[in-house]
Amino acid sequence: MNHRGFTLIELILVIAILGILAVSAMPKIFSLTNEAKIAASAGVVGNVIAGITLYGAKQMASTGTESYPATLDGASPGWCTATNLCFTNVVKDGVAHYWTKNDAAIHYTDPTGQTYEYSSIDGTFLPGAI
Repeated sequence: MNHRGFTLIELILVIAILGILAVSAMPKIFSLTNEAKIAASAGVVGNVIAGITLYGAKQMASTGTESYPATLDGASPGWCTATNLCFTNVVKDGVAHYWTKNDAAIHYTDPTGQTYEYSSIDGTFLPGAI
């Protein structure tokens, strides 16, 4: 008889090899996820800083005095969500995901855990501890 197919040992070996390959790829996948969070956070920070700068420039053009918004948004402390948008005073559609507003005015935390502090006096949005 001529039976075609794989033996049980061949199937087990293939499954074991696929398992080893999957396990070896996991650290790279998690690394890419972390890199994506860092890049997304940097993009949001850049947008916020650009928005603050633009706000100051508009104030200078219209009033002759450079000033910055008292707050970056009207969001409540907690997670930024579609119903609790962050940075709406300086970013057109605000930020709805992964950021946290830590208090009523000036402290925010990005998805990587980095905390930022806003100063309405000089228009800075810088990393810093609470």
